[in-house]
Amino acid sequence: MTVSGLRELKKERTRQTLSDTAVELFLERGFDAVSVAEIAAAAEVSKPTLFRYFPAKEDLALYRFADHEDEPARVVAAARAAGAEPLAALRDHVLAGLARRDPVTGLNDDPRVLAFLRLLYGTPALVARMAAYQGRSEEALAAALGGGSGAASGDADSLAARLAAAQIVAVLRVLAHENVRRVEAGERVAELLPDAEAATREAFRRLAEGLPY
Repeated sequence: MTVSGLRELKKERTRQTLSDTAVELFLERGFDAVSVAEIAAAAEVSKPTLFRYFPAKEDLALYRFADHEDEPARVVAAARAAGAEPLAALRDHVLAGLARRDPVTGLNDDPRVLAFLRLLYGTPALVARMAAYQGRSEEALAAALGGGSGAASGDADSLAARLAAAQIVAVLRVLAHENVRRVEAGERVAELLPDAEAATREAFRRLAEGLPY
């Protein structure tokens, strides 16, 4: 591994340590009750060091979803490169996530995962930060669907791509929230899986009827 590669690996490990430390404190005491200074002290770094890795306190919690931000865009790009239909690829990707109990699908009843999701959806500051996260996900997906990005992409195809991306991201959010709701209500994940899979297929069928992708 190169020196540059080792440096990036060290940075990634530091980010993970900072995020894990913060989440543990958030779960123990609540997001609003924990200060950035306390997180830095627990992780044995200075506040300026922490802010070099995470510009906002909310980002420490959302780092667990960092890899998922452009995931729909990556799935679509790979599908197009392989000559496959983007919506079908996204549907199959979600179904695979359900099968492996990926927390991002909401279909996971591990106590630690549930506690984190309660923290995420029950903290206004994190909900607001998630909206920005979803906005970036929409923008990346629109670009992958062919819409480009920014004000210069103002033609009809760009608008169609951005509208499609917004609908797809909304569907993914609703499906995940429904799974979380039912798991929180006491339903067993193994028994809920068929319903979650059926809901995913139905949601993407409806998308396919209205979207040209």
